[in-house]
Amino acid sequence: MIEQILPACALAVEAWQDHLEAQLSPQEQAMVAGAVEKRRREFTTARMCAHTALEKLGRPVSSILTGERGEPLWPSGVVGSITHCDGYRACAVARASELLTIGIDAEPNAALPDGLLGDIARPEELPALRRLAAELPQVHWDRLLFSAKESVYKAWFPLAKRWLGFEDATLALDPSAGTFIATLLVEGPTLSDGPLRRFSGRWKLDNGILATAVSMTVA
Repeated sequence: MIEQILPACALAVEAWQDHLEAQLSPQEQAMVAGAVEKRRREFTTARMCAHTALEKLGRPVSSILTGERGEPLWPSGVVGSITHCDGYRACAVARASELLTIGIDAEPNAALPDGLLGDIARPEELPALRRLAAELPQVHWDRLLFSAKESVYKAWFPLAKRWLGFEDATLALDPSAGTFIATLLVEGPTLSDGPLRRFSGRWKLDNGILATAVSMTVA
């Protein structure tokens, strides 16, 4: 599923059930040594996806550790992103010579918990969410907004090396094209073609899972 919303140069591996036989390195095992069973299961399967994706890219590694904000630390010359939710785990990677950054996220196609939407959506985003919910109720648009902003943050952080809050970008979702545009409301890093002002992404609903992806090609 996730590969359908990523450019062809990205390699994606996904799992719809956990693979407990997957082997973690001692360093990776230490990262979840005190975690509850659910966390260990999702971490193990997601890391399996990441190891497999890197092998397909020709860049196998023994350990994928995490940085200061929990982001995966990829080998030099590689960009990537990992996601997991109930019933789904995935990883996408690409050569840094082809993509500047990748952000992926997956969420169950279910309404956000009560009271959370106000922390996710900006006031100007709410009318579109209400309209989409009325026109296409089979998609939980509040959850899709959350997932898209998660993908935006995952793509933003490797470039900017700083936090991006839910309120720091406004999203426009296109239901017919399966795309979205995120306009940044804070100053972004300067790239080779100028300041970063927006991200474009794609989304897909499959088997009860909402998946979103953001990527930027090398100029």
